[in-house]
Amino acid sequence: MHFNFHFSQIQVLWTLTFAALLVLLIVLLGRERIRRFPWFTASIVVLALRLLTHRLLFGKLPQITLNEILIVLGDVLTVIGAMVVVELARRAFAGAKRTPWIVCTVCALAVAGMVVAFWGQWPPWKTLTAQSQLALWELMQLASQKLEMLANLATIELTLLVALFGRRYGAGWRSHTQMILIGLSTKAIAQFAIQGVWQLIATRALHHSDAELERLIGLREKLVNANGVIFVAVLVWWIVVLWIDEPGTKAEAAALPAEAGQS
Repeated sequence: MHFNFHFSQIQVLWTLTFAALLVLLIVLLGRERIRRFPWFTASIVVLALRLLTHRLLFGKLPQITLNEILIVLGDVLTVIGAMVVVELARRAFAGAKRTPWIVCTVCALAVAGMVVAFWGQWPPWKTLTAQSQLALWELMQLASQKLEMLANLATIELTLLVALFGRRYGAGWRSHTQMILIGLSTKAIAQFAIQGVWQLIATRALHHSDAELERLIGLREKLVNANGVIFVAVLVWWIVVLWIDEPGTKAEAAALPAEAGQS
C-alpha cells in the first residue's frame, strides 16, 4: 500500500513551526514562565500571529496589501525582539553594578552597530528620503532588517558574556535565561551563516547561464528550508528546557513549608 502525501516541504515546515509555537506558549503559560519572561512570550505570540496571518491571507488579498501587513508585523516583532535581549540581559546580570553594566552594554552595542553598518548594501539616500508610500514601506522593511541584525548580534554577544560570567550572577548553566539565550544565538548564527552563504553564491552567479541560475534558486530554497528546520529544533529546545524547573527550584520550594512550620 502506498500513501501519497501532497505536502510540500514549505507546508510541512510551516505546520511544524506553528505547532511548536503553540506548544511553547502552552508551556510558558502552564509552567508560569510568562511572569519572568513577558517580552520573550510576546515575541512568540507575535511570531505565531505573523505566520498565521501569512497563511490565512495569502492569495486572498492583493500582494501589496499583504506585504504591508507583514512588514508592520515584522517591525513589531523586531522591536519586541530587541526588548527580549534587554530582558534577558537584565535577568542574567541582575546583581551587577550599574557602571560596569552600562560600559559592557555600550561596548557590545558599538561592536554590533559597526557590523550592521558594514554588512550588506545600503540603498541610496534618495530612495530612503523619497516622498512616496512605497518608499515608506521600503524604509520600514530596511529598519526591521537592520534592527533584527543588531538584536541578533547583541544576542550572540550576550550569550558569550553569560557563558563566561553568568554563574556569578545566578544565570549559570541550565538556568532558563541561559537556555533561552542559547536558542536565540543558535537561530541567529544559523541565519547569519545562511545569509552569508547565499550572498557568496549570488555574487558568483552573475555570469552563469539560465540553467545555473535555476539551480541556484533551488539551492536558495534548500537553504531557507534548512533555516526553518533549525528554528523548529530551537523551538523544541525551548519547550523542553522551559518545562523543566531550574536547578534548586524544587529544593527551595520544599524548604519554604519547613521554615513556615519552624516560625
